[in-house]
Amino acid sequence: MQRPAGQSGGMAMLLMPGFMTDADLWSEVLPHWQAFLPVLHADPSQDDSIAGMACRALAAAPDRFVAVGFSMGGYVAREVARQAPGRIEALVLIATSAQGDSPDRAAGKAAAAARVGQGVRIGRAAIARSLHPAREDDPALIARIQAMGERLGAETFRRQLLLDRPGDADRLDGIDVPTLVVAGRQDRLRSLAEAEELRDGIPGATLRIVEDTGHMIPFEAPDTLGPLVAEWLSLVISRRMTR
Repeated sequence: MQRPAGQSGGMAMLLMPGFMTDADLWSEVLPHWQAFLPVLHADPSQDDSIAGMACRALAAAPDRFVAVGFSMGGYVAREVARQAPGRIEALVLIATSAQGDSPDRAAGKAAAAARVGQGVRIGRAAIARSLHPAREDDPALIARIQAMGERLGAETFRRQLLLDRPGDADRLDGIDVPTLVVAGRQDRLRSLAEAEELRDGIPGATLRIVEDTGHMIPFEAPDTLGPLVAEWLSLVISRRMTR
């Protein structure tokens, strides 16, 4: 875990990145979350299961915190909430889903894992599909996403390709904390229907849709995502204080 400098000014936040992303994912969002220090970055690169990732995150997390998960990290965040329900102040799920991998998708990932060499560089075509169509040829953004993959390395790439993402739509009603679901309007990896399934399945959950962004919302729309989450969390705090 990495802890930025600063003093606690509110709810602590535990950030869980997505597939082959690291702490850089949140760089432009963090300035909007200064009221919610400390911020900690979970490291899912060492584990080969969602449960293992959640367990590692919890071992280094404070007693109470907000769990924020992006994409694959959304699966981890929900598992964190199940493993330690009494420690979660709120849950923020960004560009994620409750659906498991289809057999065809799982087979495709297994085939890709078998081809992983000593170096890893996620292909431009795969990255382009994760972005808004207007930004799919943005060389700086593509290079930044590729750099995260290179830092994480081939073994992490293989582990995360082979990771079983069990669907949990039938268990969403067991989540009993304030929950915000955030979806990108032009996300080509996760549909609005999947975001709506999360909203409808988690009691009392709120859905917010970010316009003009693809899947990589923290990179593509940080100045929308950051205030959106901060305002929602401030409302959660206000409601808690008036109880």
